[in-house]
Amino acid sequence: MLTCLLTSLPLIVTAQQDIVLNGKLTQGSLVRGQVAPGSSVSLNGEPVKLNAQGKFVIGFERDETLSHTLRVEKPDGTTKSRQITLSKRDYDIQRIDGLDQNMVTPPASVLKRIRRDSANVASARAGDSDNDAVFTRFIWPAKGPITGVYGSQRVLNGDPKRPHYGVDVGGPIGTKVIAPVSGTVTLADDLYYSGNTLIIDHGMRVFSTFLHMDTITVSVGDTVEKGQQIGTIGETGRATGPHLDWRINLGNKRLDPQLLVTGSPND
Repeated sequence: MLTCLLTSLPLIVTAQQDIVLNGKLTQGSLVRGQVAPGSSVSLNGEPVKLNAQGKFVIGFERDETLSHTLRVEKPDGTTKSRQITLSKRDYDIQRIDGLDQNMVTPPASVLKRIRRDSANVASARAGDSDNDAVFTRFIWPAKGPITGVYGSQRVLNGDPKRPHYGVDVGGPIGTKVIAPVSGTVTLADDLYYSGNTLIIDHGMRVFSTFLHMDTITVSVGDTVEKGQQIGTIGETGRATGPHLDWRINLGNKRLDPQLLVTGSPND
């Protein structure tokens, strides 16, 4: 058994011999784990990156299949497997009317900008640092009511669109936004859909993205500490009212930030 377990994490830790996992085993979840240093890990046959302490991160998308196999090969060559069964989630349907139609179906004149924005976001999430801030406890990045949840199907001005991949926290323009955990800023820019947008690299290919901000008070390359102010809530981009849209990515996987924190952002 491991003697060094993950600490300071908000979710229930479950352990099986030689494997420690922390996270809710459900669709949309980010799961943090640890094995003996020097081991190798695979999920469904695909290799998983480990840091020097044997820590790793895996993620399960919104509509992920429910059955998975985590395999560990220890330094002595012996192997252990852990079957992971996810719980299935039901998602809300959210209807949003009154949007500027150019934000629902953009005119051809802005398509070049949208493509450039997408490329810049992809570049900002392309890092693979060994920073292990992701293994510490996350906090809510703003105070206010939850006004939108991960996975909900968005119907915009009556037109079905892609699901929502973040959690929305409502609040007056100018409400403080803080870093939910430490990391390095990789993008701070005004984007067509998401307005003033900030991306922070927490390490191990885990990134927070903050959308629709009014102000951004940090710059690309800055190191930010958990609880440090990074900007304020706004209504920029495609938004019908002031709020913060907080998103979590593991590489290209879009996961549920609300599963990483406890309590309510109103607490």
